[in-house]
Amino acid sequence: MTRDSDERLTAADLGMPEATGSRRMDWAALPREVTARIEQRLGSPVAQASSQPGGFSAGLAARVRLRNGERAFIKAANSLTAPAEADFHRREIAVSERLPREVPAPRLLDAYDDGTWVVLAFQEIPGHLPAQPWQREELHRALAAVTEMANVLTPSPVDQAILAKPRLGGWSAMAGDAAVRGKVEELSPWAAHHVDQLAALEENAALDGATLLHGDLYPFNIMLTADRVFVVDWPHAWIGPRHCDAVTLMSSASLSGVDPRPIAENHPLTRDLDPARINEVLALHAGFLLRTAVAAGPDADPHIVAMMTALGLASLRWLRTRL
Repeated sequence: MTRDSDERLTAADLGMPEATGSRRMDWAALPREVTARIEQRLGSPVAQASSQPGGFSAGLAARVRLRNGERAFIKAANSLTAPAEADFHRREIAVSERLPREVPAPRLLDAYDDGTWVVLAFQEIPGHLPAQPWQREELHRALAAVTEMANVLTPSPVDQAILAKPRLGGWSAMAGDAAVRGKVEELSPWAAHHVDQLAALEENAALDGATLLHGDLYPFNIMLTADRVFVVDWPHAWIGPRHCDAVTLMSSASLSGVDPRPIAENHPLTRDLDPARINEVLALHAGFLLRTAVAAGPDADPHIVAMMTALGLASLRWLRTRL
């Protein structure tokens, strides 16, 4: 691979992987005491359950229809076999309980944590994931919803103390790790030869802000109905500049052959920004995604690694044109 090979990567090369983790659990695999407790809390037995594609999380993600006719979306993880996912669920409970009703997110109906199983029951959204490659009308709807979220979530209704640190950055660490840097070079020779510049962008990034951000706003965390956009999966929320979610969502558009530049130049959250602020977000997200992907061990979910690689390279492609 030559230094210029990054230029020859096409949208097909970097296309969004199938948005489904390889470690999803079926409803029937849940212990009976767990399903019984879910049914008790929802007030009716489950008549039908179907595991859902979309997203990359381990554990259960299922739409259920109750015998009384009500519906819900259930997420569950076992702390013993999927401790990271269980911790994400605990944080998502804390965030979801505090989201204002005006936020375009599913309403949390109920949740419990018995120390082993962490379960969340959400309002079911009778919608679908955005088409990939992005359709422009759906992309513009999603970006309009990001503006709506930023307005409602500034200032943040959630206290910083219950949130995780933002999943950002990685170039500074990669600059001093020859093995990891070598793996990154296989993916992006340009990035490997500009690690110092990328590290400087992340180290000097201006991340002060008062907006509650989703922190993982990509197509697999969006649901579309006929007239609304819902943003799901909030465990990685953090407080920062109001433009960050918009920039990460725009960066995914390049996987569909869409140039993010004119979108950013016209979007209300980015059109008046100092260009350096967009560059910083792109560097921070690419650094986190690629460092995590190249450092993944043999037991890592290959779907997640493929997703992180594609999205990290998408951010780099846009950033490269801006630099």
